Amino acid sequence: MELALIHWIANHRLPWLDRLLIALTRLGDHGTIWILLCLGLLFFRRSRRAGVQMALALILMFVLGEGILKNLFARPRPYTHLPELSLLIPPETSWSFPSGHTASSFAAAFSLWFWDRKWGKWALVLASAIGLSRIYLSVHYPTDVIGGFLLGMGCAYLARWLLQKWDGRQGQKFGR
Repeated sequence: MELALIHWIANHRLPWLDRLLIALTRLGDHGTIWILLCLGLLFFRRSRRAGVQMALALILMFVLGEGILKNLFARPRPYTHLPELSLLIPPETSWSFPSGHTASSFAAAFSLWFWDRKWGKWALVLASAIGLSRIYLSVHYPTDVIGGFLLGMGCAYLARWLLQKWDGRQGQKFGR
């Protein structure tokens, strides 16, 4: 069913949407947009704790998602099953599940949302768009994106919990 959806999307692409979603997916390459945002948060005292939490969430996501889960599931990308598809971006070299773009996006976006709901809301919108772009561009199955969402959200919550535990043991807030 997922392959049928990806095939249908690939056959109904729109040139303007192609350009937009390629640009969105590029923002998520290697977590670049989120790493830059994290560095910006770390730079200012007022937002440093949010930056620390975001950095921790991104590290957790990388270790769990890229280091463990992708290798554990070893799921081939959708385009390997649909060779007739024309890809709009170069083929990815890693496994498909979970989506790293989606996981890093939601790890960062939820971390930002915990700190500031207004900015976090926009980060969650961007994270959602990046996740959907991965399906549109035929490099992930919908379940890869759902898995990436759950992993990213889980890493953000875990980072938050770990920092709260650190605070309790140290008697001060980490990142202040």
